[in-house]
Amino acid sequence: MKKLLIPFLLLFVLMVSACSNKSTENNNESAKETDKPETITYESENGPVEVPADPQRVVVLSSFAGNVMALDVNVVGVDSWSKMNPRFADKLKDAEEVSDENLEKIIELEPDLIIGLSNIKNVDKLNQIAPTVTYTYGKVDYLTQHVEIGKLLNKEKEAQAWVDDFKKRSQKAGEDIKAKIGEDTTVSVIENFDKQLYVFGDNWGRGTEILYQEMKLKMPEKVKEMALKDGYYALSAEVLPEFAGDYMILSKNADTDNSFQETETYKNIPAVKNNQVFEVNAKEFYFNDPLTLDMQLDYFKKSFLGN
Repeated sequence: MKKLLIPFLLLFVLMVSACSNKSTENNNESAKETDKPETITYESENGPVEVPADPQRVVVLSSFAGNVMALDVNVVGVDSWSKMNPRFADKLKDAEEVSDENLEKIIELEPDLIIGLSNIKNVDKLNQIAPTVTYTYGKVDYLTQHVEIGKLLNKEKEAQAWVDDFKKRSQKAGEDIKAKIGEDTTVSVIENFDKQLYVFGDNWGRGTEILYQEMKLKMPEKVKEMALKDGYYALSAEVLPEFAGDYMILSKNADTDNSFQETETYKNIPAVKNNQVFEVNAKEFYFNDPLTLDMQLDYFKKSFLGN
């Protein structure tokens, strides 16, 4: 009897031990799941901010909707400029248009993160709704800005990968364009807005970052003198020829006064006479986020190179 009992006890001990090990493994797995952070600390320009590790409902109050969407993060509320962008229409069809003063509307959207520029109003009140992170426009360059938003959304690797790829693609396109049009050929970016003409420097959207920073295309001396420091310069139609490059990108608002294009002053600009003006939809070209930049790069390649 004792001989039969010993193997049985041994088997029982082994079974208990196996169950115990399995239980320990399960507990360890559970612990690992529990250890996954629900929040991360983002080092903003105003100090550390506790933000969701995987944000699900983001409100963007200025400029950065395209950066957030490019990283596949859900946007539930956006500024009016983003909402009116035809290129964003599909992605933002379910997002509400909001401003920094629509606090009740923002509360209804139940955001878990709010992003905006440093000049937005009601930051303290917004912080009571959800963690709010603001950026000063131009404090960092446009590609670093995207990486910063990647850090904020816990997607820094994805953001950096896009930046590295974009720089290669845009710089290669710049080499091809300069080989075709000449190293010293100038390009200017003009926009009509609210009965006023503007010319832009190298960091004010409208494709300027690509043309001047990545492609290294030349800026007319007058543009460099008046617009490079502040980013833009307002001018009259009469002096436009002084700012016109050999090529002009005309960021055009169809719903404003475009009669300047009918004047002899405009028609006699060499770029106009040589059919070297590329008209774009201003509402699509305002920003410098990845979605817009990819579109702008494709447009410039087709316009300058024909492919």
